[in-house]
Amino acid sequence: MQHRISFRRLALAGFVAAAFGAAAHAQEAPVNQDVQRNVNQQQRIENGVKDGQLTTRETSQLEQGQAHIDRMEQRDLRNGPLTGKEQAQIQHAENVQSRDVYRDTHNGATQNPNSASSRRMAADVQRNVNQEKRIDQGVRNGSLNDRQVAHLQGREAHVDHEEHNAGANGHVSRGEQRHIQRTENRDSRAIHRQKKAGA
Repeated sequence: MQHRISFRRLALAGFVAAAFGAAAHAQEAPVNQDVQRNVNQQQRIENGVKDGQLTTRETSQLEQGQAHIDRMEQRDLRNGPLTGKEQAQIQHAENVQSRDVYRDTHNGATQNPNSASSRRMAADVQRNVNQEKRIDQGVRNGSLNDRQVAHLQGREAHVDHEEHNAGANGHVSRGEQRHIQRTENRDSRAIHRQKKAGA
């Protein structure tokens, strides 16, 4: 009889632990999905710049769209896990951005990917990809919590906005790229600090 009761308690404890684990995973999953989508969108933009399907001006507009999504994530994650409504709003914005990337890469407007301006823009967007990957990795391995991700996405929004401003006239100068790189370097250090703090 005692053995049967112990078995039931053990089974109940396992069930409770699994339920709590599933709930924690369900709360984290939207953040994983959103940050992974940021990586994917930035990679699509980078590919479009590198193969000449995106002009500098188009890339500038797309980076403004990425800034909008990053700001939404920053605002919504400040207070903890995303609500269903917040997640739906972010997904809608990501879907709009995805359609914009597709439209701009298939509209027939092209630019020489080997021009100095295109190479600068491609390098800047590649840094965006790298930074978002590092944030995504931090979410997945638990070294970044929601509040830290909110802070970092705010910084990413700032970089995206700088890229938008630099390319709005269709050309990214050497000076504009240096300015963006300084911001990206600060953001890279911030990601490192936040991951260490959360470890």
